Amino acid sequence: MREIITLQLGQQSNYLATHFWNAQESYFTYSPDEEPLVNHDVHWRPGIGADGSETFTPRTVIYDLKGGFGSMRKINALYDVEGDASSSALWNGPTVVHTQDPIAPSIYQQSLDAGLEPPELTTRSVRYWSDFSRVFFHPRSVVQLNEFELNSSLLPFERWSTGEDLFSSLDKEHDLVDRDFRPFVEEADNMQGIQLIATFDDAWGGFASDYLERLNDEYGKTPILVWGLHGQSVGISREKRLLRLANQARTLAEAYKNASLVVPAGVPSPLGSHVSLDSSSAWHTSAVLASALESVLLPSRLKDEANSDTLGGIIDLLNTMGRQTIANLQMSISPGEEAPDSSASDSRVRHASAEDMDGSEGLQLDLDFAPSNQLSANRPSNGFHRPRVFSQVVTTRGYPAEEADSDVEMEDDEAPRSRDPRKPVSRFYRTPLKFPILDSYPKIFKDDGGATLRHGVNVTASLTTDTAISDKLKLLRTTVTRSIGIEDREVLSNDLADMAEEYHEGWSSGTDEGDDD
Repeated sequence: MREIITLQLGQQSNYLATHFWNAQESYFTYSPDEEPLVNHDVHWRPGIGADGSETFTPRTVIYDLKGGFGSMRKINALYDVEGDASSSALWNGPTVVHTQDPIAPSIYQQSLDAGLEPPELTTRSVRYWSDFSRVFFHPRSVVQLNEFELNSSLLPFERWSTGEDLFSSLDKEHDLVDRDFRPFVEEADNMQGIQLIATFDDAWGGFASDYLERLNDEYGKTPILVWGLHGQSVGISREKRLLRLANQARTLAEAYKNASLVVPAGVPSPLGSHVSLDSSSAWHTSAVLASALESVLLPSRLKDEANSDTLGGIIDLLNTMGRQTIANLQMSISPGEEAPDSSASDSRVRHASAEDMDGSEGLQLDLDFAPSNQLSANRPSNGFHRPRVFSQVVTTRGYPAEEADSDVEMEDDEAPRSRDPRKPVSRFYRTPLKFPILDSYPKIFKDDGGATLRHGVNVTASLTTDTAISDKLKLLRTTVTRSIGIEDREVLSNDLADMAEEYHEGWSSGTDEGDDD
């Protein structure tokens, strides 16, 4: 059934994943006359609830710190049971129970539980990612790490080594992969890959690095895709920004060794006229990230054979040289039925004809999710320089088929290894399925007149490997090397330099420019 199993590590990752699962849940159809466009078995697992009814829950393992789950219970309405027979069988003496005051469910959750129309969510009403979740999870999916508390000032969870030490101590005691992840693998018929979502710039980066190493040891032949999330740099001190960059560098270097594809992603800047969000709200920032992430990987779960692909197929197409396992994420949205207009004054979209794709620039979209690898909170403009593209996959959704075919043409590469190395290897996927704007999703998308979009939106999203990745890695190496301890400094510096070099190979510009770099 081509199952993909997801790992969610940390608060920011769980915000994004909640938007992802809400979108997947919206694709279910309940009429016998309506055929779903998405194969739900890829991300959802069948089961039996406490009352004997059939259930469908996400194939995911969710890690968060104490207090990070908000009002969500490990045992929910699908699996609720009266009492716990196992605990009473182990102890017959008196018991003393110490409990904390429970976190009250949001009004949105209370309305869903009561079967009522939920109120419109706001940045003030969303306190935790569970406040806007529309999905029930299997109890086995929920793993709370009680060693650290969310947003603690006494014991902050912000250093890479802290996450590494936590994984090591827990793994020695429980074997986390065997306890938490393997049960989902064993019930899969034909697992096509693993999707891991984690923040790279805090302690979750160290936790994710060790988890990835274990996954690679256990499932070395399975494609592993890693989404590396990065927090906002605005409003934090230079010292903390440098710490985050150091965490990012160490996580990226380790993920490069153990993952099949790594996609670093932060909140894009600028946002353009079609996106308006509150950058201080994790609900908002994760929403725009989720729209790109959910869209670009639609081919891995589409039923349409002409536009479907496996996770491994997408990763192989992007990794043209064998060691190019870092990709950039981009997205454009269009509020109407027309594809993005390259002549619009506020758009950097450039339509790609077959002639364009014979060049080396690929398709450039509005929103670039590549995180800034510099100490300054402001991003440098890169408009004067277009990177050379090695490979690119593009998913367009919501547009009429004939319009997508005529406005944006990309030539699928039947034999990517044998073509002219100056031409990008490309693949284009199409689906009429719009990105859904649900009542759990913030109203961040605008039409051309500035009015809020409330139903669905057309999206074009891409993953690209290009020479810009080399520049970003070099900048990251220059920025953080001196802040790393002496014992790790040389190894990390060499790792980042070797990674950057992979994005120079395979190109011959016909000039001597850059030969001495």
